[in-house]
Amino acid sequence: MILHEIETSSRESIEEIQLQRLKTVVEKVAQKVPFYKEKFESANFSPEMLNSLKDLEALPFTEKQDLRNHYPFGLFAVPQSELVRIHASSGTSGKPTVVGYTQKDIEMWAEIVARAIVLGGGEPGNFLHNAYGYGLFTGGLGLHYGSEQLGMVTVPVSGGNTQRQIMLIEDFKPQVICGTPSYILNIAETMEEMGKDPRNTSLKYGIFGAEPWSEEMRKTLEEKLGIKACDIYGLSEVIGPGVASECHQAQAGLHVAEDHFYVEVIDPETLKPVPQGEEGELVFTSLTKEAFPVIRYLTGDIASLTKEKCSCGRTTVRMSRVKGRIDDMLIINGVNVFPSQIEHCLLAVPDLPRITRFRFYKSVR
Repeated sequence: MILHEIETSSRESIEEIQLQRLKTVVEKVAQKVPFYKEKFESANFSPEMLNSLKDLEALPFTEKQDLRNHYPFGLFAVPQSELVRIHASSGTSGKPTVVGYTQKDIEMWAEIVARAIVLGGGEPGNFLHNAYGYGLFTGGLGLHYGSEQLGMVTVPVSGGNTQRQIMLIEDFKPQVICGTPSYILNIAETMEEMGKDPRNTSLKYGIFGAEPWSEEMRKTLEEKLGIKACDIYGLSEVIGPGVASECHQAQAGLHVAEDHFYVEVIDPETLKPVPQGEEGELVFTSLTKEAFPVIRYLTGDIASLTKEKCSCGRTTVRMSRVKGRIDDMLIINGVNVFPSQIEHCLLAVPDLPRITRFRFYKSVR
């Protein structure tokens, strides 16, 4: 098993690295990004006041609307001459959120994703079938660069053209497949419709993300494809895929790349940190990103954290599977309900027509 040094470090060592990097990034944005300079001044905060990780709680939050308000490049911390790539959200609800990368950012991101792929079962020399979309969306290129960094043979299929995907899986014989869980399920079910057994392929591991998915979906994917299915988490505002990933050994929470990201969980109403193990909104601070660092970014994703050592041997903090998003939550008779919970119930119904699930995914994804 390939392990990065940080993944087995003591809690004290990890937090020492985080504090050093946090001081550097906070000082940088205070000097280079007018938005943060004004935010810090309004909060009567100066970088010199940051002496512990807990002091981060004195800093203001960054919201998605802040990114839209400064579209396209108003929150960048480097001049455009130092950029090598731009990614952006779909912008379905207005202006997209735009993020940038320096060459060092791209190299660092590739290393983070390579570690995530190892967590999910990938090894150098394996074939990786990448069914994430390529383009402004970070998923496809994020997994692509990480796979190459690890030394895998990368098949950049992207999404769509399902029968062609099946042909390539059969002919190239990849060990790892990546994509959204709902689309990979579509591949498996299309194979069944073609009279093929999805379990009779070379696939051993699946690394799935870019949408909330339930344990029931994991069970379905593993049974249909005969693989181990692992969750990967990321968002373009923080860097892209690889922020946290599940290990195939335990499949018990996603290991956060803590040398690059500091994570908090807060109560969405009070905006105060919640105790370990309690669900709340995920908040991320990037510790090493050059072009587009974010401070206390409110993700809108609901999850919890644990610092207990994983059975795989890693000591990095783990976040739970994302339960849902704050803006997706429905309150029905006083009970909070998320789409992933509905998915769980749908997948538990034997022989549920495929079109019913498709309509559900289309409506909530």
